[in-house]
Amino acid sequence: MESNKKFITTINCMDGRVQLPVIKYLMEETGADYIDNITEPGPNKILSENIAVSTVESIRKRVSVSVEKHLSELIAIIGHHDCGGNPAEREEQIQQIQESCKLVQEWQPDTKIIGLWVDEHWTVHSA
Repeated sequence: MESNKKFITTINCMDGRVQLPVIKYLMEETGADYIDNITEPGPNKILSENIAVSTVESIRKRVSVSVEKHLSELIAIIGHHDCGGNPAEREEQIQQIQESCKLVQEWQPDTKIIGLWVDEHWTVHSA
C-alpha cells in the first residue's frame, strides 16, 4: 500500500444512487485518495437497532480491516432519501445515523466518525 495515500471508510447503503455522490463529497471535503465502501441495505437502521448480530459483526469486522490495514482516518455513516432497506423519514434516519455513529465510535475510539444524509436531489449533507 502506498503510505502517503489517504483512506476514508463509508458505511453506506447498497443503493447505487448514493455511492458516487458520497464518494465525490468525501474526496472533495477531506482530500481522501481512496474510499473503502462497506455497504448494506439501510445500514443506519441496522446499526442503530443493533439486533441483527451477524450483520453488525460483519460491518464491525470490515470497518476494522479498513482502519487497521488502510489506516482509514474517518468513518462516515450514511442514510438517504427513498431507501428500500430503511423506508423511515429523514428525521428518523438522521437519529439512526447519530445512534450508529455512537456505536461505531465504541469500536474505533481513535477514529473520527461522521454522519451524512443524502437528500432527494442526491446532495450530501452533514447529519
